[in-house]
Amino acid sequence: MPFTRKHQAKLTVLSILLALVIAVYSVRIYNVQIINADKYSSNALGSSSTRTAVLKAPRGEILDSYGRQIAANRDGYNVVFNKAYVKDNINDIILQLVNLLDENDIEHKDRLPLEYTSPYNFKEGESTKKLIKTLELANYATAANCFSRLIERYELEKYDIDEQRKIAGVRYSMEIEDFSISYPYTFAEDIPTELMRKILESNFMLDGVSVEIVPFRDYPDTSLAVNLIGTVGPIYEEDWAEGENYKDRGYSYDDKVGKSGIEYWAEEYLRGTDGEITYYLDADGNIIEKRITKEPVAGKTVMLTLDAKMQRTVQDALATTVRTLQSEGGTVTAGSAVVIDINTGGVITAANYPTYDTANFSENYEQLLADPSKPLTDRAFQGVYPIGSTIKPIVAAAALENNLYDTSETIFCAKTYNYFEDYKPSCMHYHKHMGLTAALSKSCNYFFFELGRRIGSVTMTDYFKQFGLGVKTGVEVDDSAGILVEPTSNGMGGDTLQIAIGQMNAFTPLQMANYVATFANGGTHYKATLIDKIISYDMTKTYDTCEPQVLNTISLKESTISSIKSGMLSVTVDGTGQAALGDYPIKLGGKTGTAQVNGKADHSTFILFAPYDNPEIAISVVLEHGSSSYAAGSLVREILDAYFFGSEIDTEDIPPFTVLK
Repeated sequence: MPFTRKHQAKLTVLSILLALVIAVYSVRIYNVQIINADKYSSNALGSSSTRTAVLKAPRGEILDSYGRQIAANRDGYNVVFNKAYVKDNINDIILQLVNLLDENDIEHKDRLPLEYTSPYNFKEGESTKKLIKTLELANYATAANCFSRLIERYELEKYDIDEQRKIAGVRYSMEIEDFSISYPYTFAEDIPTELMRKILESNFMLDGVSVEIVPFRDYPDTSLAVNLIGTVGPIYEEDWAEGENYKDRGYSYDDKVGKSGIEYWAEEYLRGTDGEITYYLDADGNIIEKRITKEPVAGKTVMLTLDAKMQRTVQDALATTVRTLQSEGGTVTAGSAVVIDINTGGVITAANYPTYDTANFSENYEQLLADPSKPLTDRAFQGVYPIGSTIKPIVAAAALENNLYDTSETIFCAKTYNYFEDYKPSCMHYHKHMGLTAALSKSCNYFFFELGRRIGSVTMTDYFKQFGLGVKTGVEVDDSAGILVEPTSNGMGGDTLQIAIGQMNAFTPLQMANYVATFANGGTHYKATLIDKIISYDMTKTYDTCEPQVLNTISLKESTISSIKSGMLSVTVDGTGQAALGDYPIKLGGKTGTAQVNGKADHSTFILFAPYDNPEIAISVVLEHGSSSYAAGSLVREILDAYFFGSEIDTEDIPPFTVLK
């Protein structure tokens, strides 16, 4: 039929109508999907149920005083079960994953207290109460009873016995960790990259298994100040709902928390604020949508007073000193060295020997625990030692301040102190007439026997306390108060004489350094601290600057300070410290000590402040059974070299945006 104008008119009308319909629908779609998208989305989701899950926040870092990383984060891979996507074949998936990890010799989480091989007895040393309670069995249930109930509970009848044990271990772990949409289950942690690829290339992702990138604690130098920095570890069952009560504090069961040292003390700062991901489910439980409804916030970063470069240098020097002395037939067994800032109480260095490496801490723990040299002990903060003649500057201060001695007086050293009929201790030498400067320089015991007798034990003990000996330093990690004999009267016997030369009592290297700092700065006793400031994770904001905290102020006359400092200068120039420090290019004030130990070689001790005229640092060194003060003095010299003549700051290992001191 020929095409006419009439047909043309009809087509035109139809085209216009079609265009109008399309336009109306387009406007409607635009209105729904663009203009009012949030409204309609909210209405749609509002009729569904929701579940929220945690998005882990990175843990804050620990830096030294220059911003060098001491405890940082690195990305690792966790294998995670997500309840929202798990199907009915969970047992099959678990078995495949366990076998895959076993083939690659990688551990997975298994908290079932049954052995891994038949006949699957209870694991020795592990509690079975929770297992029996969870399975609703009598408290006298056997391992066989538990295994049978596990097979029934998790529908494992179709698998062979070894497969049943593998699956049951994971299913039980899931159950006691409240596996749900809100609490995904971490099956394996920190798996190798190659294994991560194998899992991603498989079809596990379709069945509720994912590989997540997670921040893991990383220590760039795994043996640096390990006693102070501490460790991070899992939440123990006894601390979940009780003890530390992490559950009520908002933690997830599989969170990592600080277990010791600064990692433990600074947990409230280092812990980030976890975010949330919300799942929207329809009436059948299918996921309609998921959204990040709360972004995670990284934990704060803690800057320490430690200087990581100097800490490493002093640790190495201490280890070399002890090993060298041992190789030469010496009796030294261990040691410690502490350096603090005289004007703040900030700990710059705290070294121990022997020590350990966190890289293999877990596998070597039992061996380290049984080691008679006690490498797990923080000798710097917790080791207590009689400090010998290094106590004498305080004894001198007590005598001068109480007008019991005048610097114009000399005391005749006849070697044997004959004041008491029943106790006649001896000096190491026959010094004859000595003033205070010479008595400190040559470390004359006779001179200080006499001062101690005049002062009395009660007054001496009071001065020890004022200088921070026998009381805790206030430092953030665990430290010892030391051992301080509390005399009941100003006794006049042998104990008083022994106290005056550094016997009877015992103190920590940290206390010793802090006491020297207190004297060198004129009597201001600062709280010892490891914390410099608390800053944001990206180091752009400062939350808290830890100002020096004064514990007490000792009233010392300028003449007292001057007289004692002169004696301590003489120690390093021509006295007992001359051999190690006599030619040092900076003026120093020091005091040597050898402390007697029953049946063993003496401890070697050394205290020092520097520079002499404008003190910046205080040092204490203890070498256990080091015999002579020369060994300790040689180590002090290396510490001074590191502080005053060390290499320029290496900025390559300092993160960007860090302001150097």
